Amino acid sequence: MRRLWILFALVLVVSFAVLGWVGTRIYQEMPPIPDKVVSTDGEIIIDSGAITAGQNVWQTMGGMEVGSVWGHGSYVAPDWTADYLHREAVFILERWATDEFNKPFDELDEEYQGQLTARLTKRFHTNNYDAETGTLTIDPLRAEAFAANVEHYRTVFIDGNPDYAIPSGAISDSERLRKLTAFFFWSSWAASADRPGDIASYTNNWPHEPLVGNRPTGDNIVWTGVSIIMLLAGISALAWWYASRKPEDETAGLPLDSDPLARWEATPSQRATIKYFWVVAALILVQMGLGVVTAHYGVEGDGFYGFPLSDWLPYSVSRTWHIQMGLFWIATAWLAAGLFIGPLVSDREPKGQQLGVNVLFGALLVVVVGSLAGQWLSVHNQMTDTVSFYFGHQGYEYVDLGRFWQILLMIGLLLWLVLMLRVLQPALRQTGHQKQLVALLAVSTGAIALFYGAGLTWGQHTHLTIVEYWRWWVVHLWVEGFFEVFATTVIAFVFMRLNLIRPNLAAAAALLSATIFLSGGIIGTLHHLYFAGTPTVALAWGSVFSALEVVPLTLVGFDAMGDLRRSRTSPWVQRYKWPIYFFIAVAFWNMVGAGLFGFMINPPIALYYMQGLNTTPVHGHAALFGVYGMLGIGLMLMCLRVLIPAREWKDGLLRFSFWGLNVGLFAMCCLSLLPVGLLQTKASVEHGYWYARSSEFMQTDLMQTLRWLRVPGDTIFFLGALALVVFVAGLKTGQSFKKSETAVQPE
Repeated sequence: MRRLWILFALVLVVSFAVLGWVGTRIYQEMPPIPDKVVSTDGEIIIDSGAITAGQNVWQTMGGMEVGSVWGHGSYVAPDWTADYLHREAVFILERWATDEFNKPFDELDEEYQGQLTARLTKRFHTNNYDAETGTLTIDPLRAEAFAANVEHYRTVFIDGNPDYAIPSGAISDSERLRKLTAFFFWSSWAASADRPGDIASYTNNWPHEPLVGNRPTGDNIVWTGVSIIMLLAGISALAWWYASRKPEDETAGLPLDSDPLARWEATPSQRATIKYFWVVAALILVQMGLGVVTAHYGVEGDGFYGFPLSDWLPYSVSRTWHIQMGLFWIATAWLAAGLFIGPLVSDREPKGQQLGVNVLFGALLVVVVGSLAGQWLSVHNQMTDTVSFYFGHQGYEYVDLGRFWQILLMIGLLLWLVLMLRVLQPALRQTGHQKQLVALLAVSTGAIALFYGAGLTWGQHTHLTIVEYWRWWVVHLWVEGFFEVFATTVIAFVFMRLNLIRPNLAAAAALLSATIFLSGGIIGTLHHLYFAGTPTVALAWGSVFSALEVVPLTLVGFDAMGDLRRSRTSPWVQRYKWPIYFFIAVAFWNMVGAGLFGFMINPPIALYYMQGLNTTPVHGHAALFGVYGMLGIGLMLMCLRVLIPAREWKDGLLRFSFWGLNVGLFAMCCLSLLPVGLLQTKASVEHGYWYARSSEFMQTDLMQTLRWLRVPGDTIFFLGALALVVFVAGLKTGQSFKKSETAVQPE
């Protein structure tokens, strides 16, 4: 175990050193924000501070929940970087074609089209930013294109555009619209102007736009090849290592004749966690309903089957709430599971633990209600940009809640950390192999509480590239990293406490799994930043280590089969059948959602064409719900099962829920999201990224039919979630127990 701890510590130190070093490179080489933009004839096009102010306007109206910038955000509206860049290019080419050939650009011979696009490519890729004065100089024709785009975006954000699910009045006045357009201009300028001393733009020539010469770089191709080679090498090495292991009897010397928790009496704090699970069930149902509304806006952007729902619940709000609800219920399930399992770890409960659990519950409710209300007010133009940042909508996907609510959530996580450490402390003082597992649980608990703090590192006016760097610390490292370690440890402890695996094997397996996952996962965070204004070094490190993240997932089937065998070890284990089945589902979706669908989009050349297309929510839904959602449900059911181990559950609703959720999720991904995403990818390769996200393409009959094909999978999925909620409610009313059983009564 000592060697494993040294290896674990070494992985953390080296990985964070690399991630931090790359972060400094990103800070040094991020795209500059001009103080002002002027034309060659001296006219001021964009005044001082307007670009940053436009970023704040974008955040207040929903930011990444209304289309995307640099490929990060939502999927119904366009990517504004690609959209602005294409419209600007078309405007200039049309003017040149008319002035020089008296024809529209599309009617010119290919030779003349090539002549004009070559001229445009040179003009757009020439970097005219003066670092000493902070001034960006553009020619008058680009200034005219800016004015034309301002008028176009007036029809989108002030008049409204149903194809984009943007209601009228999304932007309240012309001045704010001009600032928003200035922000879009800057993001597209960074995407086309070459980085000083380089032959590619600040975004590594993303998005694909043939009109301005934006095509994949050599680095993009080379590092894709390197990442695939590293993936194959990692899989081969792990397979050899696994084959060299000596088989061990997990249960040797353990009593298997009876349930060791059959006589467990719930402590006051454990009973206090039950209300967390009622809230989890309620939030699941609300999230599913919001998901139905959000998906429907893709085919009817201004209503819900004819009802003008967007007047009260526009797409930007429904999608924000859909994501936030998902994060809230998953996190609540995991936090509650930790609080519940704590007394099982130490066989005792500290004084005042129940009070702490109740206070934390109240704090979480305040954060949930307050943040959702603030986001609604922000999107409906009821807040200034500054007030919105602190109490409304930050505009950054997955961390949309206002800074005030973020701080309250951080305080809640620190309270949870204190509650966890005080209940784990007696077990940490003991000797034996269980102590190693408890130590890992304490480390992962601390990481969960502290690493959310990365979401507090940026301010209202922070450069978008820096925000993206820290945002993915929260999304990738916090959610996909240390929550994963926490979950692995909790599951190992549950099986150990049930005498289904020896303590030494449970501790070693959990620590080794955490080490292997984090060895790729920490530096692999950079794969989200290939095209976010970062230098090539982020693409190089991110591509290699994101490929290594997939390596341990190739053998996840062994863990799944191990869990299945444990569920059949002894008749009494059948009481825990459905929690274990959800753990098995986690392994399946880890392999498919995180592994297969994740690597489908992660190599640089794939992500160059796919970023922000519907291939992304394939990975997002399959990984977020399939892995973390299923795990949250499994942990919730395990806690409720341990709470009442001697009482028999009715299996019908849980059986339907399990298969409904899994079959529905698979159908949702494979019948609709995946084919839509692949057809978008084809369009992106052939015509340019802008076209793959445009209403001209997405509103075609074929694409609309494929979007409607979400209905079968979504319906099955929703019914599965509803069955779970009814079952959990039945534990309160007694309907989920077999005859003569009584209901769970929380304190």
